[in-house]
Amino acid sequence: MPIAYIQRTRERYAQYPPYKWTLNTDAPWTPLAKPLRDCRLALLSSGGFYVEGQPPFAEGDVSHRLIPKATPLRELRIYHHGYRDADADRDPNCVFPLDRLRELEAAGVIGALAESAVSFVVTYSARRDVHERAPGIVADLKRMAVDAALCVPV
Repeated sequence: MPIAYIQRTRERYAQYPPYKWTLNTDAPWTPLAKPLRDCRLALLSSGGFYVEGQPPFAEGDVSHRLIPKATPLRELRIYHHGYRDADADRDPNCVFPLDRLRELEAAGVIGALAESAVSFVVTYSARRDVHERAPGIVADLKRMAVDAALCVPV
């Protein structure tokens, strides 16, 4: 079923001033220093996943959730205001490909999957996402000694 995304977005954010798109002309590019098969890879998804027992996300939430890589998909829950989650409820891998990444780890395509995946919900404010949420995510990725990340935006 097609989603009238533009119209839905306009309705959802009608009470806010027009969005100021972020323009980034100097984002650093860092090539991988070693082959992917030797890297520890993290999964990052803005799909709004959390594990049963963790608090769900809330409106305007700039927190993130760490989901241990061994978590059974049946224990995942979703809170997200921006997409219909029926498909993700049936198969979280469509926006949170944890099973696929575990398979790649087992096959030796990636060196290792990070101990936890990272999930969050994007807010209307790029400033809050960058300045309030990102430092915590970066600290967690550094603590897990991640070499690369697969970002799955929703």
